[in-house]
Amino acid sequence: MSPLSPSSQATPNLSPALAETDGVSFGITDREATRQAREQQVGQRPGTLNIREGAMKPRLFLMSYDDDTFTEEEYTDRYNELIDQLREHPDLKHWIDVRGYGDLALIEQLMQEFGIHPLQMEDVLNDYQRAKIDVFDDNRLFMVSRMTDFTANLEIDDDQLSIFTGPNYVLSFQDDYDDCLDSLRARIRSNFSTLRRHPVLYLAYALTDVVLDHYYPTMAAIGDYIEDLEEAIFADKRPRRLLNRILRIKKDVVRFRRLVYPERDKIAEILRLPEEVMPESLKIFYRDAYDHAIQALDLAESYRDNISSLTDLYLSDQGNRMNEVMKVLTIISTIFIPLSFVVGLYGMNFQRDDGHGHLLPHNMPELYSPWGYPIVLAVMGLVVAGQLFYFYRKGWLTNR
Repeated sequence: MSPLSPSSQATPNLSPALAETDGVSFGITDREATRQAREQQVGQRPGTLNIREGAMKPRLFLMSYDDDTFTEEEYTDRYNELIDQLREHPDLKHWIDVRGYGDLALIEQLMQEFGIHPLQMEDVLNDYQRAKIDVFDDNRLFMVSRMTDFTANLEIDDDQLSIFTGPNYVLSFQDDYDDCLDSLRARIRSNFSTLRRHPVLYLAYALTDVVLDHYYPTMAAIGDYIEDLEEAIFADKRPRRLLNRILRIKKDVVRFRRLVYPERDKIAEILRLPEEVMPESLKIFYRDAYDHAIQALDLAESYRDNISSLTDLYLSDQGNRMNEVMKVLTIISTIFIPLSFVVGLYGMNFQRDDGHGHLLPHNMPELYSPWGYPIVLAVMGLVVAGQLFYFYRKGWLTNR
């Protein structure tokens, strides 16, 4: 027997609204991947299989089909029956879908039954491999892809899809029960599906194609979120921690690019495989997938530039807002400078007489004038009005 498989992830959501959320992603982040790398036992034998803590119990699904026949069944806890079904129907094409890694004994049985090298199974169980392709000695293939999703938590979530191909089957591994492959399953179930008439290697292509197709809803959601951030920059009332969100989505877009680049390189390597490994009739489909990967990369590059512009725009608008505040405070200070001078002038304690009854006419004669106080207030009012009129003519009181 041989290997090939799909893995998956939740279907990408539509663009989320700019919500008040500062949570973390449910998927494996760069920090989480780094932590897992540190936890690898140093010096252990290559090919050692380690089941990570909290791994889900494996569920086994089998879809068998040809042009006229289709059967589908779950074989969880019935591994021997699944193998018997494969052996009894060598003329059919089979898709064995393994979801969950939480049973080392079962994983070792699958590895032995399908002739999987321990190093390749180690890559499956580590669950954070870059997209790649390996060729077995008997021209079977081992492929890794990464599914992506833009979660409701406003971050990139990704999951590993591990695929093994064989003469009449595809074997897939994923660490979660939920995936985005339901559309592909529906195509296989359909009696009018051309997929059932293609060789089993076409199923491997179809799985890769689903991976690439789900990059676009992810990028569309990111694009909508970037537009929301741009509108929020100019909103009268900004959301909290807006700059943090801009920097976080920038990090996610960079991470998305790191996922797509290996996918593009993997497909390019498939196109270079010899005819006996990958028939020319299937390479035309992979050329189309290669174009999709290039388009996804172009989108990622565009969004990265947009986010860099958002950062500059945010800082520029922040500076403009600060300038507006400083302008208001400066105008207020300027208005009160002459007023402070006037009240300070009349706050000086010069006596009206010399203490012997002799008047001192030059020492603030207004202090004893019956209209002195109203006149001073009127003068101060005229000063303020004159300043405001001058500021208005200069355009300092408007946004000109």
